[in-house]
Amino acid sequence: MISLRQHAISIAAIFLALAIGVVLGSGTLSGSLLSGLRDDKSDLQNQVGDLNSQKNALNEQLNTADNFDAAVSGRVVRDALGQRTVVIVTTPDADPADLDAVTRLIGAAGGAVTGRVALTDSFVDAANSDQLRTAVTNVIPAGIQLRTGAVDQGSLAGDLLGSVLLLNPQNAQPQSTPEELGVALEALRAGGFVAYDNGAVKPAQLAVVLTGSGARADGSDGGNRGSIVARFAAALDARGAGTVLAGRPGSAVGNGPIAVVRSDTALSTGVTTVDDVNRESGRITTVLGLQEQLGGTAGRYGTGPGAAAVTVGAPLG
Repeated sequence: MISLRQHAISIAAIFLALAIGVVLGSGTLSGSLLSGLRDDKSDLQNQVGDLNSQKNALNEQLNTADNFDAAVSGRVVRDALGQRTVVIVTTPDADPADLDAVTRLIGAAGGAVTGRVALTDSFVDAANSDQLRTAVTNVIPAGIQLRTGAVDQGSLAGDLLGSVLLLNPQNAQPQSTPEELGVALEALRAGGFVAYDNGAVKPAQLAVVLTGSGARADGSDGGNRGSIVARFAAALDARGAGTVLAGRPGSAVGNGPIAVVRSDTALSTGVTTVDDVNRESGRITTVLGLQEQLGGTAGRYGTGPGAAAVTVGAPLG
């Protein structure tokens, strides 16, 4: 007969065996699990390495393409803007390198830049809409009637600046006097809305509105800044022989100015948009887009959302 003491010892032995089994089993399981995790980590590291290699190869190809485009750009745009004049308007986030490159290519195309006007942060800030409207309505040149549909700050300012910065598209004559141009620009500069070099701005036939990625300097999205710039460009276009709105890829997404133009048929039928001005191909397209504007048509170029072709005459594949 098994005594209570023997029974207790048997039960203890069973639990001890179970405990030893659990420890040994968990050790084996943990080893297998760790081994599997190490293998997964190694595979992921290899994949990351492969992707980085592919990225580097693609960047190298892109840089090579840029170098090629830069080498042939002069031939591509030659005589595209023969004897034509262009005024360039920049937004606060425009990149100076893009400005210099576009200016260079306009010259290579036979055109001439008659002036540069920089819009300030105050200009594209909706909080300053009333002050900007007041500044605009106080300096309307004699004989110029602003369009009745120009009620928002971008359209209103674009209509005014278009009337003094752009030549009449029918006869290529100034739409205002040099004095009226000076008064309008000085009033906007005094209000903190634009910047320019004295005596360095004259009316032109065409306009380029050069923007950046559409974001604020602090990294946040531009809110309704994109809409202000988009409507400003459209108002300029309505006053002259044509306008191209050129920006970096970010300007074609979200609330970016190019995205706003492309989403509005009334705007996109007049203004040509280029969303890759940071690449040499986009800068070439900006010049070819100006030439196309002279023919009375507009396009949506680049590789971003809403683009209809890579460049003028080259549909997306």
